[in-house]
Amino acid sequence: MILARKQKQINVFCWRAGFKITEHVDHFCSKRINHFIVFRARFTGNTEHIDQFISFTVLGFVLFRSHYSRTQSVMAGKTRPMSQIKQLLQLHKQGMKINTIARTLNMSRNTVKSYLHKLLLLGVDIDILLALDDPILEGRFHAGNPAYSDGRFDYFKSHLGYYQKELKRKHVSRRILWQEYRSEQPQGYSYTQFCYHLSQQIIAGKPTMVLNHTPGEKMFVDFAGDKLSYVNPQTGEIISCQVFVACMPYSDYSFAMAVASQSIEDFIHALACALAFFGGTPHVLVPDNLKAAIVKANRYDPDINRALEDFANHYNLTVIPARVRKPRDKALVENQVKLIYARVYAKLRNEQFFDLQSLNMAIAQKNKEHTQTRMQQKPYSREEKFLADEKMLLQPLPQTPFELKYYKELKVAQNNHVYLAQDKHYYSVPYAYTGMKAKLIFTRSIVRIYVKNELVATHGRSFKPGSYSTVKEHLCSHHQHYLDRSPTYYIKQAAKSSPVFASLVELMFSNGRYPELLYRSCDGLFSLQRKTAAPAFEKACQMAIDYQNYSYRFINQLIINKMTEQQDEQQQTQSTKPLPKHSNIRGKAYFSNKEQQTVNQQTIKF
Repeated sequence: MILARKQKQINVFCWRAGFKITEHVDHFCSKRINHFIVFRARFTGNTEHIDQFISFTVLGFVLFRSHYSRTQSVMAGKTRPMSQIKQLLQLHKQGMKINTIARTLNMSRNTVKSYLHKLLLLGVDIDILLALDDPILEGRFHAGNPAYSDGRFDYFKSHLGYYQKELKRKHVSRRILWQEYRSEQPQGYSYTQFCYHLSQQIIAGKPTMVLNHTPGEKMFVDFAGDKLSYVNPQTGEIISCQVFVACMPYSDYSFAMAVASQSIEDFIHALACALAFFGGTPHVLVPDNLKAAIVKANRYDPDINRALEDFANHYNLTVIPARVRKPRDKALVENQVKLIYARVYAKLRNEQFFDLQSLNMAIAQKNKEHTQTRMQQKPYSREEKFLADEKMLLQPLPQTPFELKYYKELKVAQNNHVYLAQDKHYYSVPYAYTGMKAKLIFTRSIVRIYVKNELVATHGRSFKPGSYSTVKEHLCSHHQHYLDRSPTYYIKQAAKSSPVFASLVELMFSNGRYPELLYRSCDGLFSLQRKTAAPAFEKACQMAIDYQNYSYRFINQLIINKMTEQQDEQQQTQSTKPLPKHSNIRGKAYFSNKEQQTVNQQTIKF
């Protein structure tokens, strides 16, 4: 009972002094005090002054404990340089005493003892330790206290996969997981330690790698998450714009511009502007998995947008998209976006723009200042690095600018035209392909039509709705003739047959009637000319001219009634049987003189 009571007194006294009876020194002190109490009680049988004696004795041990604790804290908190520890080992090897070593190296005796005690525990020859590098030697003397030596880590490690899986679920936080962990392990890690070990395991499972880029090889592109805007001066509407960013990874040289949207048209336009800005073409284009570039995202084999493939073929590029949800594949352009935020967005925050062109001019100016700024820890800027190492390695730009291609598959209609719904316009195809499937590849300026993998027609693109773009050679001969109809055309065609026929046609169109009304009459005359003997048809034309009747019906009746033959007979009769002479026959001369006399009389009368 006495020992228990005195032990309790020792504990209370030490607690009041700010120490706990724990670990080796405290147990050593308490044992010595207990032994001394038993010794006094046996030999004196008097315990009157034991309390006072215990107080002074415990105070002495407390002071010793305080000194020992300070020494240990210095050892634990401040590690000696390994060069000094090697000096300690060499002095010990030479047989120096602890006091001499401590005085020579300006150490405490306890520090020297501690290292010599560790040397004894290692059981390694001093020469071997002296030959080790400083970091390796430090690992031998200060191995630390690894977390996996704690029994709590075994349980945590067995549930690590569960914690990582649960963190990917919606609305699950680390605190919720920690609360579940503590409900199962009340003596487990605190929240801070739990998060620390969890983060360490997640980071260790996803190591990063330094990528070495070849100059002029790749160009990274991406759209910034935040938008810029300008004000419509007519309506006052604030119009938001997407910001396109391109980066050459070797020099970190960047390009930025605002576009209306992330559509394929704007994306291709921004790419073309970026290549023009860099003054050449890299070998590889690395876009993000945006819809304007990738049809279907896949980690190993993504489907690239056909328009982007056409663009890459035009500029002699290879498109290699970044992996899905792997921003580290294009970390440099992600970092460039952050720099654009700081060095472009922030500096334009108080400026107001009224069109997209002025906004892009301001972006270009701020981006130029950014690329000409010296990089941290490097004696050059991004622009200097690009001009020195990359510019000359880029491929030359193509001679012609790229035009975005669109694809359609249509059926050739009965009128040998295809209807392009985008333009509400008709384009002709050679009539031999009527009813077949045709592939249309059209740009902003031209339309190409392919049938059976052959180019059969080319048209300039027209945006006039409801109209036809027709090439005459695409039509059949009948339709070509119909389009060629004109007074000049019919006169030329008639002249090929005979001058009389040409004169007749010319007289037909000189009557003042609308030409479209006479085209059918001309077609009928040409048909009649093909069916009738040439002399008879020519005589019929001459008779129509003489009688001043130029209609198809009159000439047709002449030929049907064989009036041309009757005229020939009359001429023959007149030529074989001349008229008898008679005084009453006045003849042509009489009437000519008669007309002259009438004119003279009228002139005299006037």
